[in-house]
Amino acid sequence: MIIYVTGGVRSGKSRFAMDLALQKSANPVYVATSRIWDEDFGRRVKRHQDERGPEWTALESERDIHLLPLAGRVAVVDCVTLWLTNLFVAFEYDIEKALAAFKAEVDALLTVDATLIIISNEIGMGVHAETEAGRKFTDLQGWANQYVAAAAQEAIMLVSGLPLILKTIQ
Repeated sequence: MIIYVTGGVRSGKSRFAMDLALQKSANPVYVATSRIWDEDFGRRVKRHQDERGPEWTALESERDIHLLPLAGRVAVVDCVTLWLTNLFVAFEYDIEKALAAFKAEVDALLTVDATLIIISNEIGMGVHAETEAGRKFTDLQGWANQYVAAAAQEAIMLVSGLPLILKTIQ
């Protein structure tokens, strides 16, 4: 099962997803898709780590999330934006290859017997990127977000910390 949680930067997505995971499991998994690029980002990751209690199992993977030991678990995958960045760079900014790899990964995750709460930044609510690579990434993330939302059984958007239910399939 996939629960898709989207929203703008600092909208409360991660906190909402983590609270939801704790409602569903006493021992959830936190899947970090990032790598540390600089000191500021390292501080942000540390803050996220400090917010999680001892009940959490933390796993890190820049891609190939479906290979992690998630069966039978509730896991928060944080986040699609960083996951896509890893793929975008790995495929040398080729959006078709990066998107195909992402879709294959989502399809593989659909076969895992787990509850996956996948977080992503909503795209297209801000300034257009000034660079070609930035515009390509915007396209990539927009298409990837649509793919995950279509595959998800539930989709929730956070606006100023408030959850808006976009989709529920019973």
